[in-house]
Amino acid sequence: MPARERLPALNADPAPVQEDESAVPSADPAESAALAADPETALRLLREGELTVHGRLTDASNAVLYCTASLDGLTAPCVYKPVAGERPLWDFPDGTLAGREVAAYEVSAATGWGLIPPTVLRDGPHGPGMVQLWVEPDPAAEELLALQDPAGHEPGWLPIVRAEIGPGRTALLVHRDDERLRRLSLLDAVLNNADRKGGHWISAADGRLYGIDHGVTFAVPGKLRTLLWGWAEQPVTGEALDVLARLADALDGVLGERLRPHLTPAELAAAAERVALLRRTARHPMPSSDWPSIPWPPV
Repeated sequence: MPARERLPALNADPAPVQEDESAVPSADPAESAALAADPETALRLLREGELTVHGRLTDASNAVLYCTASLDGLTAPCVYKPVAGERPLWDFPDGTLAGREVAAYEVSAATGWGLIPPTVLRDGPHGPGMVQLWVEPDPAAEELLALQDPAGHEPGWLPIVRAEIGPGRTALLVHRDDERLRRLSLLDAVLNNADRKGGHWISAADGRLYGIDHGVTFAVPGKLRTLLWGWAEQPVTGEALDVLARLADALDGVLGERLRPHLTPAELAAAAERVALLRRTARHPMPSSDWPSIPWPPV
């Protein structure tokens, strides 16, 4: 499948705040990977740094602003999603998507896997919003999705779904049998992520994998919608069971307190129930028959 661009076209945001469009800064893959792997430094920069808006990512359904954060001589690109720019959704309370992104980061951090870039909730040029470190993709990273012969997948790949690619033509959509994706699939099951598209993960220059766009997470009803179905009903790894045990304890303690400002009591309880279910079954979940299991568009 063709490589995906991390930075789509920018345009001026319509809100009455002056953006600096004179020079949209680029991100060096190695530098952004190193900062993402140093969450203490990155979180301080995101919380306390001065935000400068350079433009708006035009392919996003909600307001997503490309910015830089600067503090004590350190400047790094980041994404700023103001609450005021969130489009109302029928199945999520208005004005809650930014907080859900922060909650997803907190859960990811608690796993020890570091699968979501450093993320904070703070005030910005367009009001309160989510600010997340920008991770520039490694241009040399191997593709994690592919279209293959519908008769069967190649070794090292796992099937997702047969896709129609033209009149009378089908192909098998597959993802790599990659431990980083497997961890991400389990995190999505905990988060109840309703939108794990193929463009919602990034391969960083240091070999880490980061998931992005977690605004539609933590619903109480099951809404898991993902491309990472290759491990459906397979046993989870021993490492993952250890992580789930730690998450269960953390949700009853410090992690639960950190999530409380962003989620309702029912949503917190549902997250704990999902962790408990994964521990009991010790298997990756199956697609639901009551909810579309593949996001649209998938990539």
